[in-house]
Amino acid sequence: MSIPARDIPAGTPHTDGFAFVQALAAELSSGKVDLPSFPDIALRVRKVLSDEEVAQEKVVRVIGSEPMLAARLMQIANSAAINFSGRPITELRTAIARLGFNMVRSAAIAFAMSQLKKSDTLKGLEQPLDELWQTSAGVAAMSYVVARRFSGVNPDTAMLAGLLHGIGRLYILTRAPAYPRLLADAETYGTIVREWHAPIAKALLENWDMAEEIVSAVSEYEDFERQHGGAPDLTDVLTVSYLLSAFKDHPETLELNMHDVTACARLHIDAAGYLKLIEESQHEIDALRAALGV
Repeated sequence: MSIPARDIPAGTPHTDGFAFVQALAAELSSGKVDLPSFPDIALRVRKVLSDEEVAQEKVVRVIGSEPMLAARLMQIANSAAINFSGRPITELRTAIARLGFNMVRSAAIAFAMSQLKKSDTLKGLEQPLDELWQTSAGVAAMSYVVARRFSGVNPDTAMLAGLLHGIGRLYILTRAPAYPRLLADAETYGTIVREWHAPIAKALLENWDMAEEIVSAVSEYEDFERQHGGAPDLTDVLTVSYLLSAFKDHPETLELNMHDVTACARLHIDAAGYLKLIEESQHEIDALRAALGV
């Protein structure tokens, strides 16, 4: 991916900020965008699931090699939002068969993101990492519910997109410690995140061989005037879920912030619809957040 010079924020005021932007541009141009701080198990799960024809036994072996991830997957499989029967699932093999590969991907990414703040290389960033994880889990849970109630989009895919919606921000945060003066300048750092998180997310997810609809959703969900024909798609679901999560604590401003958002119109959801959604789905959302480890 070639990054033109005009994409470097003109207001970057100091050497660290400009050097950081140049480094991001170089990494994107090289096509070698990855998250080396991610726990190894998440990378192994990603690799094994890149083969859609992989034998289930192989997936069971990989996930079973990390007891904490296996426990997280069992927790998701037994959550009230997923296991409608209420009958406990006690075998990892059964959980994987019940959930499907996208939910397994979600479990692995959820585990990896929750573990990042324990990384020695990211000491001092525990609070922003935790805040990003909390936000990602909230958007993931909301995406699952919105997809199921307002669209024909697969809820498992929507949950995965919700978990990944902040992956570009995460990448930037894991690179920032090398530029300490930048981290101390909240305004400049915020500008860089706004300018760069979407193209970074796109490059990273393409490098991970994620499905095109997930790549598009994660890189385009902030385009509130986005137009397309046909039924509501995954990007619409993620856009609406992101807004609902962002303003859940300020419902009085929700109507204003949803106004003229084309995805809200396509999903036929307004503030009244949101309040009804929360009233009917809060238990489900809370169960999903708990299953993800929040």
